[in-house]
Order: sequence, then C-alpha cells, then structure tokens
Amino acid sequence: MERITLFADVILPLPVPGTFTYRIPFELNEHVKCGQRVVVQFGKKKIYTALIRKIHEQVPQYAPKYILSVLDEDPIVNETQFTFWEWIANYYMSTLGEVMNVALPQGLKLVSESQIILSPNFNPDEIALNENEFNISEALINRKKLSITDVTKITGLQKTIPLIKSMIDKGIIQVEEELSDAYKPKLETYVCIHEDVRDDEQKMRAIFEDLNKRAFKQLQLLMALINLTMNGEEKVDELAQSELLKSVDASHAQIKALEEKGIIQTYKRVKSRLNFNDATHEIKSIELSDDQQKALDKIQDSFEEKEVVLLHGVTSSGKTEIYIKLIEEALQEGKQVLYLLPEIALTTQIIIRLQKYFGDKIGVYHSRYNKNEKVEIWNKVLDDSPDTSPYQIILGPRSALFLPYENLGLIIVDEEHDNSYKQFDPSPRYNARDSAIYLANLHHAKTILGSATPSVESYYNATHEKYALVELNKRYGGIQMPEILVADIKTETKRKSMHSHFSSFLLKHVEEALENKEQVILFQNRRGFSLRLECETCNWIPECVNCDVTLTYHKNSDHLRCHYCGYSTSVPSSCPSCNSPKVLMRGFGTEKIEEELALIYPDANIKRMDLDTTRSKNAYQQIISDFENRKIDILVGTQMVTKGLDFDNVSIVGVLNADNMLSYPDFRAPERSYQLMAQVSGRAGRKNKRGKVIIQTYNPYNSVILNVIDNNYIKTYRDVVVERRNFNYPPFYRLVEINLKYKEYNLLNEASDVLARMLREQFGKNILGPEYPIVSRIKNKFIKSILVKIERDKSLIRTKEILTEQINEFKHLKSYKSVQIVLDVDPQ
Repeated sequence: MERITLFADVILPLPVPGTFTYRIPFELNEHVKCGQRVVVQFGKKKIYTALIRKIHEQVPQYAPKYILSVLDEDPIVNETQFTFWEWIANYYMSTLGEVMNVALPQGLKLVSESQIILSPNFNPDEIALNENEFNISEALINRKKLSITDVTKITGLQKTIPLIKSMIDKGIIQVEEELSDAYKPKLETYVCIHEDVRDDEQKMRAIFEDLNKRAFKQLQLLMALINLTMNGEEKVDELAQSELLKSVDASHAQIKALEEKGIIQTYKRVKSRLNFNDATHEIKSIELSDDQQKALDKIQDSFEEKEVVLLHGVTSSGKTEIYIKLIEEALQEGKQVLYLLPEIALTTQIIIRLQKYFGDKIGVYHSRYNKNEKVEIWNKVLDDSPDTSPYQIILGPRSALFLPYENLGLIIVDEEHDNSYKQFDPSPRYNARDSAIYLANLHHAKTILGSATPSVESYYNATHEKYALVELNKRYGGIQMPEILVADIKTETKRKSMHSHFSSFLLKHVEEALENKEQVILFQNRRGFSLRLECETCNWIPECVNCDVTLTYHKNSDHLRCHYCGYSTSVPSSCPSCNSPKVLMRGFGTEKIEEELALIYPDANIKRMDLDTTRSKNAYQQIISDFENRKIDILVGTQMVTKGLDFDNVSIVGVLNADNMLSYPDFRAPERSYQLMAQVSGRAGRKNKRGKVIIQTYNPYNSVILNVIDNNYIKTYRDVVVERRNFNYPPFYRLVEINLKYKEYNLLNEASDVLARMLREQFGKNILGPEYPIVSRIKNKFIKSILVKIERDKSLIRTKEILTEQINEFKHLKSYKSVQIVLDVDPQ
C-alpha cells in the first residue's frame, strides 16, 4: 500500500485569523475526518483542542507539527455548521477561532493545564537549593504534581514563572502538559441477579437458606431486588442501585457482600442528565380562530414566494398557536425546527405549552445548563440513529443557533425585536435574528419572525418586499387591548400625593386589584436598591475604582456594587470627602420597590424578578410557576417581565419610570421605549377581562407615550423612519462601531485620532468620532468610539475589506500596538 502524507487545516479556539496546518501521522490516515476534534500543540508548551476543517496533500512551506491524537470516532461538526461559522466570522469581522469558542459547548473543549513534576535525574544531594526551590521539591516528593497555582501558594510569590524557569534550567523539575476532557458522562450503578444463579432454583433455595441463617440484611436486600425486578407488572432484568437502596433499609456494604458471593452483579451505565418531567403529549390538535386561520393561510401562501415572513401580531393574539401549526407541518415533512427566544425566562412557559403538543420531541438548550448537560443535548441533536430519539424541536436563546442540525425545515424567531438576540461580549458580536435567516437559507428552510412590536429594520424589510408581512390585529377570544392610563408625576409631586416612588393613582388601582384577588406586575428597568448614594453636603457620589460609573446600592448584601466589572465595597457611615453623616440614597431599583411595597401592602406576597434573583438554574421557573399558580400577588421586575410571558390573572401593569427610557442618548431610544412599554402593557388582561396599564411619567404628552396609549405601532415606525432617513441611520445605512481601549488616557486619545484620520481618507463624512461613550472607562481601560456609516448601495464586502486594511495598517504603528480594537457590526 502506498504511503500517503496527509495534512489537516485545523481551527484553533483562539482569536487569530485563518486555519493552521498540521501533519497527520500515517497511522491516523484512515481515521481522520473533517469535523473531528484533534489534540495539537500550539507554540512551545500549549496544547489545544482543534477542529479539522480540511484534509489535503498540499505540503506547506514550513515543517508542520504532528497531530497528537484524534478525540472522536465521528465528526461532531458538520459541513453546514462550518459554512455558517465562516459566514459569521466574515460578516461580523471576527475570527473562526472566536466563533468556535462561542459555538462549541465548554464540555467539548479540552482543558490544557500546565503541571510541574520532578525531573527523573534530580538528586537533591548534588544541587544546592534555596528556600523556595527546597519547598517546591519537598511538595513534589509528597504530591507528584503541582500546578502553577499550587507553586504560587507554596512560595507566596506573585510571579512564579522566573522561579520555575530557573528550576527547569537546573534540572530540578520539568513541565508536563496535562490534557483533561471537560465532559464527564454521568454514570449510574445498576444491579441484577447474577446470570449463574438467576434461573437455577436449587442454587437460589440454598442461597436463601444460607442468608437466612448468616446474613438476614443481605437476604432482605436480595428479596427486594427480586420483588422489584421479577414480580412487578413489567418484568425487568435490572434495577438502579439508588432505587434498590431506597426500597429497603440497607447499605452499600450489603450490596458489595452479595456481589462478592456471586449472587448479584453491578455495573455502571451512562445516564442522561436531562430530565423533562412534564414531557407529556396531552393535546392532539388545536382549533384556530378565524383571524388565526387567515394569518396561517397567508403565511403558508407567502412561503411559496418568500423565505422569510414577519408575523406582526398584537400581544395575546395567539401567535404561539400559529407557530404550533407550522411546527406540525415541518415535523410531518421529517424536518427539524429551531424555536428561538430572547430570554431563558421565556423557555420555561413555552416548553410546557409545546410539550402538551409534541411531548419528548422537544429539547431545550441554554446557558443555565451545566457543561455536561449541554454536551448531552449537542450529542442528541447530532445523533440521528434509528435506535435513539433525537430532538426534532430545539427551543432556546441565541446560543441554540450553533447546534449540529442536519435537516432544519423551519426557524421561528419569537420576539424578534429584542436586543437580547445581539451578542455583545465576547466576539463574535452576532445578531441571532439575522444569523438565523442565513442559517435557514443554508438548510433551504423557512424563517418566521414574530413580534407585537417589530424592529424598525424588520418592518422596513417587510414593507419593501424583502420579507412577506402578515398581520394579526385582534386579541384571541375577542379580549380587548388593555386600557392605558398616564400618571403625571410632576402634578402629583406638586400636590404632595406621591408615596415614595408611587403615584396615588397607581396605588389606588393596585389596591383594587388586590381586593379582587387579581395580580399586579410593576416594571422598573433598574435592578438594585438605590441607583446611587449622594452626600447632601458636598454632593460626593461613590464611584467604581475600575469604571467611570457610580456604584449601585444592594440592600440584600448591604454593599455598593458596580454592574460593569463586579467591584463591590461596603457602605460608608459618613462622607469620605467632607465627613458629613448625611449620605442619602438617590434613585430606585427593583429591590427598593419590593421593600417599599411590603410596607404599603403587608399582607400581599411580593416577589422580584431580575438578574439578582434569577442567577440559579431553576430560579426563573420557580418564580414564573409561583406567579402562574397565584402564590405571588405583585411581581416587580426589570425587562424580563416584558417578554412574552402569559399570565391569566394580571389586571394591573405599572411602568414606574418611563422617562429613563425615553431620555437615553441613543438613536434607538424612541423605538426601544415604545417596544418595552407596549410589551409590558401586553401582560395585562390577557384572558378574562380588559386590563389596565398605568405609566408614570413627568411628560405625559411625549409622542412615544401617546402612541403606546393608542397602541399605534405604525405611527411610531413612521416617526422613527423619518428621523433615521434624515440622519443616515439604519435601515437606510449600515453601521460598524469601532471601540478603542487602552489603560492610558492620553495615548488612547492620540491613537483614536490617528485611526479616525486614516478612516476619513477612505470614507469621508461617513466617519463619526472619535467620541467617549456614555461609560468611558470599564475595568481600568478607557474607551473611545468611532462610528462608520455605510450606504445601502455600497458593497459591504468591499467596505469591510478597506476597513480591515486600515485597521491592520494602524496596528503596525509601533506606538499603538498595545491599543485594543473591538469591532461591532450592526451595533444595537
């Protein structure tokens, strides 16, 4: 057989452009395939998990390193995924390695850990050791291996690398790269009667007699195993050891004793960590209203001509039922369905609703799962063998885009307007809505975008025939849209009728709702207790030491905390600037609202739903379940409570501070404010009767608030579009934001001016900045922003090429090599 030398181009999980070529050992030639994970050495001492992108015979101009090992029998990433990754890397101006890092679950990435061990030739009598060297060598004699962190703890040194290098040079130690697989399958021990005695009545009788005399506990255990496996309604050969021990008062020692006597045998089996207790298939079909059926028919007709349909349906119009019908059609064709949601909180409600129709065909994928659970879902989507039950419907936020789909037929992007679909950090800073449309195109699938308040870009595309537009203007069951009322805070403040942050008008309606055993949702888009502390005497305000922001007070932990870098500090008893004891709290967040409501309504059960209360895996589910079951009277929340949640008994929704949203200095502020207020309003009166929404504001005649009152999305859209056309913003122009970051203020100013000047030579007046953003320093790095506007009729590919060339040229300037550049295409 002819010996062929093969090479593999691999993707490394690093922010470096392109792929890297490695030589495939001859003995692995028959085993390597594109999409498999391999172990490679990169640099002198680092080992990484890489993905094979291409196998070829083209000899590189340098001597490539060998692939160390192949980790998979079959590919874990398919060709369609690679094409999708490459599109994301190109469109969002990132690298394939960065996309790989985001796309692959952590459990599929091996961890490279530097360990030190004693050199085999080390003789302590021949080498003079200083104190640190002696301590490390003594520790290695006892523990065999030490990590770099261990060395730091033993020596107390901050910089241990020089010491380690010195010990390597002296022949005392050597470095070992230990590669550990992050994914560990969950194993469960099973027990069964040993095959040698199972069918032999004479042996079994002798065993019973012997155990009855000598080991009665073991006999009880054996009898329990026989009863549970052989005498039940369904006979089984085995039983989980945990289940057996629960059934009888026995211990592991008795199981071990029976196993040693050859009476039973135990073995381990991989068990799924995924547990959907409610995966029941209760409902066979659903009846649509006339309006829903018309919308469904129009969507189906539109799919004949367009690949993307925008479903603009008011809140509680029954969009989910239409999605279910479309999912049924896709499944009947043997296709997979991806159902994207902006928030993990929404998956809790939707999964229960969909399981009633589709049972265990649904899989859920999101960041609250641990690394092992994510790998199990990945493998289940990947595995299409007939003896397993692969997921046909995947429900999840933006990360669900990257699963290894083979046969997508439909992608649903629910609440498509939501900016949670945009990834902010780390790179790639992709938009899941736009990426979903490209992914659907790769699979020749259809995409449906759904929202009561579509994004301006999506509605523009629909009205200009890029997408099809289907509208659903009536609530399901003839329920009226909520009555929206305004509480004028300015007037109530003058009349002294405000109760802390609550108008008397709002409190009156909340009280009525509680008396009628109805529920209330209050929306405040700030978490924490107080937005800031302020000295009444000198106006001192505590700020973060790492960022240019004020610290937020969290009463639960009694700390001031930065929401950007996590820095926290205790609350000062007096002003550190003037020693005045009059340090007052200004502003209010969800935590403060929760506390003050408890004083006003001591008998009401009040809960909060924000980032602080939903950090644990099942926290969302618990809060939503309690609210659905009417265990909670008032739910206070940030924008989490605005997003598509469906509650039967909510009669009052309060927006506590509309002005914060409206006054935010961003060209999207009017659009976002309308969306948030309209969405949170949609939580009121969804099933039994017309609900009420109270918006607290200092400016009740603001055009956005008037449009919310009239439920007039079209008017909001037209106002926004006119402004954006006049000032060259999306959807008429594309945007690329360039953020420069550096720890030194003056050098950053100089560098940003140089880059802006270089870009103006290419793009002229379409360059804005450099300017400091609202938060101009985060984690001790100053930030300056440059905005690039790109006309719709200009080639985006060519524009990005020019942009990349200019940035690369800038990076070669010696003075600015350390300046970090962050690119954000289509910033939100």
